[in-house]
Amino acid sequence: MTVAATRVEGAWAGLFGVVGLAGFVTTLDNTVVTVAVPTMGRELGARLAAMEWVGTGYVITFAGLMLAGGRLADLWGRRRVLVAGMAVFSVASVVAGLAGTVEVLVAARVVQGVGAAMVLPATLAVLAGAGERRRSAGIAVWMASGAAALALGPVVGGYLSEHAHWGWVFLINVPLGAAVIGLALVALPPDPQPSFGFGYRSRTDAGVGCGSRSGSRSGYRSRTDGGLGSGFRVWGRVWVGMDGPGVVCSGVFLGAGTFVLIHGAEYGWARPDIVAGVVVSLVAGVAFVVVERRAAWPMVDLGLFRVRSFSGGVVAQVLWGLGVNGVFFYTAIFLQDVLGFTPSASGLAFVPLALLVVAVAPLVPWVERWAGAGRTVAAGLVLVAGGMVVAAFLRPGDGWGDLLPAVCAIGVGSALTMPLGSAVLGAVPEERAGVAGGVFSVSREISGLFGIAGVGGVVHAVGTFAAGYTVGLLAAAALVLGGALVSLLSLP
Repeated sequence: MTVAATRVEGAWAGLFGVVGLAGFVTTLDNTVVTVAVPTMGRELGARLAAMEWVGTGYVITFAGLMLAGGRLADLWGRRRVLVAGMAVFSVASVVAGLAGTVEVLVAARVVQGVGAAMVLPATLAVLAGAGERRRSAGIAVWMASGAAALALGPVVGGYLSEHAHWGWVFLINVPLGAAVIGLALVALPPDPQPSFGFGYRSRTDAGVGCGSRSGSRSGYRSRTDGGLGSGFRVWGRVWVGMDGPGVVCSGVFLGAGTFVLIHGAEYGWARPDIVAGVVVSLVAGVAFVVVERRAAWPMVDLGLFRVRSFSGGVVAQVLWGLGVNGVFFYTAIFLQDVLGFTPSASGLAFVPLALLVVAVAPLVPWVERWAGAGRTVAAGLVLVAGGMVVAAFLRPGDGWGDLLPAVCAIGVGSALTMPLGSAVLGAVPEERAGVAGGVFSVSREISGLFGIAGVGGVVHAVGTFAAGYTVGLLAAAALVLGGALVSLLSLP
């Protein structure tokens, strides 16, 4: 075990505090704005079309730059990137909270997304060297904090926009961000000197992509190896080490794809800017694969996907996200439009789910050690799918008692999927943990958007909304069951 890993083991309480708070604050900002947007629009005198970018500006940069954030964490250092990202996020929160125009607010939200894209992969990467048990426990803390933020976000946003100035929706991030930075500086081990690719394994070095943490130091290039040394300027080394073309292609691919998924259903899939977004995303995605296959120091070593537990964990995560996020979005509409719930009651309906994730997640590492990661995740996904089937057959006149079994099954089942993150991080060499965290985080974010779009397509294609909701949830449940099968076949 490395000295850094030993220090992390000794400071596990502080490490978990960093992981929990960082996961909480970045997730909270994804949900807290939704309820407060109408108040912001009225006070800023902004049109609805402009206010939509208060939400989407954050999500697009957050999703689009997570792979780059993970790469930066691997090269510059996890603690450095986490602290720098949280500082960017916090300063942007101050600007957003004090914004007097919608243009300033949207710009601040975009910068918040940049900071969050640095924080989240680095947060997961610091767990990579913490040992298997600590890593599993850390992922549990991360999942529980995210679930709490999802549940509290709309409640906090609604309360602050109603009883205080809407700016506090963003300003509450500042003390939380300061706490994360302080804890990180105290609890996380210092990073080594950044290399920006020099001292980072190239594609031709032995052992990359094999899923093994072993290997000699001879597999690393020195600053003077390969003709790339002293003749290059610093920024040239940074560009090569960061895999600049890969960063650009991945950012365009994910950013354009996120824009299309958010606005396609709203604007119409045939609208010129949506079609252009699809084309740009596809071209950038193909270019990214080509660039990564040819790069000496690829941002994402595609060989990692040959590691069964890595690729299986990512695929299972995607299938979970495709199903669950569509369910959340359209169940909220179903509760109000079909079952007659008030908006407040509809929001509160999901609180038991979040509470169960928070309550069950700490127990999952023990379940995983007893049953194995594959069986634990598969059992969780079967529970999630069962909850979806129950929710699919809700009918007018049903109430809280009819909904509660579905909510509880999805909550407990989602908590049991926690070993997915640990399996993905544990399957790659430690020096690639930042990118692995980025891939895992992107799979959660993008699969959620695909899930909303896909379930929405089914809902709108089948007669009435109620009938479409039933078919859409059954289709989502089938995807989640597919994730259960993938978990059994790929995870240990």
